[in-house]
Amino acid sequence: MNTTTILILVLLIVVIAVAILILIGRRRSAALRHKYGSEFRRAVGEFGDERKAEAELEAREKRVRSLKIRALTPEEQARFADSWKKAQARFVDEPSQAAADADILVKEVMQTRGYPIGDFEQRAADISVDHPNVVSNYRAARDIAVRNNAGKATTEDIRQAMVHYRSLFEELLETAEPATYSEKVY
Repeated sequence: MNTTTILILVLLIVVIAVAILILIGRRRSAALRHKYGSEFRRAVGEFGDERKAEAELEAREKRVRSLKIRALTPEEQARFADSWKKAQARFVDEPSQAAADADILVKEVMQTRGYPIGDFEQRAADISVDHPNVVSNYRAARDIAVRNNAGKATTEDIRQAMVHYRSLFEELLETAEPATYSEKVY
């Protein structure tokens, strides 16, 4: 083989390798975009570009894989389901307290399953790995809870918070499909 042929082969191999790396990167991006949906778009907005968002989502996955997340026992599921019914029933007379109870209950379920419950943003990030379809509900419920604590949430806002909390609660409990926004809680 002459030098020109060897150079063309090496160049061809490099081009093929680069094309394969680009294809792998696009597939990884597409997989993350598909898995995380609106959470992916939120991360892009927060971190400024897709590569940084992808790195953040992959770091979340690595972090959550290191946790000891477990399913609830049937007894724990029943106990939490009963507590939810009580929080939901409380809504009629004490909507603000019912929403606070729902927030506490979600944290308790998370903690029992093995998720750390310290900082809210870290909780939401951890939840996004296993429950990307409802993490936006969790954030929305939290926003309403903050407004409620400041006396700036209406009863309808609080009802929406309960719906949002319920969607995450049900996924964490692993007993039913998540609620949709149009479903009635009460």
